[in-house]
Amino acid sequence: MADTLANLADSFKNMGVARAYGTPVNVGGEEIVPVALVSFGFGGGTESGDGASGGGGGGFVVPLGVYRTVNGRAAFRPNTIATLVCLIPLVTAAGAAVRKTLRAARK
Repeated sequence: MADTLANLADSFKNMGVARAYGTPVNVGGEEIVPVALVSFGFGGGTESGDGASGGGGGGFVVPLGVYRTVNGRAAFRPNTIATLVCLIPLVTAAGAAVRKTLRAARK
């Protein structure tokens, strides 16, 4: 159990800001810093009986874009695909809300 907790503590050191902001990279003479949304979680439990205890974890990383230098100033350039993936549910929910509001106003 102590080894598991030590391994878990080491894993947390590699998560967070270090993962969200990547190592700066030179591309075409321009330095860029990749930015991502990083999320992870762990769980576990114990119960009596065969196969009643366990644990697990998981996570995901979504590339949001890059910071780059433009005229000596930092500028953020978003990842178009990630932006669309995030906006589609928002636009769908807003459209459904407007539709319900208009239907209620007609009655």
